[in-house]
Amino acid sequence: QVQLVESGGGLVQAGGSLRLSCAASVHTFTNYNMGWFRQAPGKEREFVAQIRWSGTSTSYADSVKGRFTISRDNAKNTVFLQMNSLKPEDTAVYYCAAARNVGTTRYEYDYWGQGTQVTVSS
Repeated sequence: QVQLVESGGGLVQAGGSLRLSCAASVHTFTNYNMGWFRQAPGKEREFVAQIRWSGTSTSYADSVKGRFTISRDNAKNTVFLQMNSLKPEDTAVYYCAAARNVGTTRYEYDYWGQGTQVTVSS
């Protein structure tokens, strides 16, 4: 069983930055690849970024490539999402997720956090 708790969301002006954190309560964090997803009102939950268990491989949605960076600290069972150059269209609830397999769709992830709100004002 994996429990995930996100933090770091908030209100920021366009062009600003936020850093999201996701703390995992799990026996062996390195058994899991980690992902970030987001869901805006009235829209489907969409993939943002993922990182392999070792931290050596990452991938991003085209909409955030070059602006967002995913990383993990396996010693602290934590995954991060650094978000720079934020845009109003980045406004959404951001979710952390864990999966034993590598994937970019929500169906491939087994465990989810409760989400943290990110609001970007224009």
